[in-house]
Amino acid sequence: MIYAENILLCIAIPLGISLLFAKNQVRRYVLSFILGMVICLLSAYISGFLSIVTGYGELKTSIFLSPIIEETMKVFPLLFFLVMFDEDNTSIVSTSIAIGAGFATFENCCYILNFGAGNLTYVIIRGMSVGVMHIVSIYALSIWFILSIRLKAFSFPNAIGALSLSMSFHAIYNLLVSKPGITSIIGYTMPILTAILLSFLRSRLLPVEEEENT
Repeated sequence: MIYAENILLCIAIPLGISLLFAKNQVRRYVLSFILGMVICLLSAYISGFLSIVTGYGELKTSIFLSPIIEETMKVFPLLFFLVMFDEDNTSIVSTSIAIGAGFATFENCCYILNFGAGNLTYVIIRGMSVGVMHIVSIYALSIWFILSIRLKAFSFPNAIGALSLSMSFHAIYNLLVSKPGITSIIGYTMPILTAILLSFLRSRLLPVEEEENT
């Protein structure tokens, strides 16, 4: 048994203290990273509760419930940022990356403390798969939102549609890695290949001068 709240405090306290010395984009990134860890913990609470209520069990919850809960929780800060601040500010991209990285880092820390880190190969695979998956899913959403705003097409149905794609990507990953074999290999490689593709497309989707501001 692990105490996730204690782990969160242990990681968040030094990051919080570092905010005293950070400014501007660095401060925003650290705050977003901490927020990502908090979202991970809250998502685990909700998933655990719904798993008990529905009787789905761990496997069905990871496939049918967790993607919906986690991607929805991750997108709330992005929508808040778009509504409360300058909606054309592409710093939302770096904010989304920090939220995804914080979420993935905290989830991996809890997983390793719960199941051990004796198998280095599996630990590396997990870091490059589920860790990257949480980053690319919200990163893709941020780009979608920015492009929608520029094309004057941002709306509630648009946001729900983009979120649905993010949930589907997450659910497909969880489904593929749920069983050993060729499907799990495909699942493990899917996030990193998606990250490479998004990195390649970013320069074509976002203007160069605005990328430099992020």
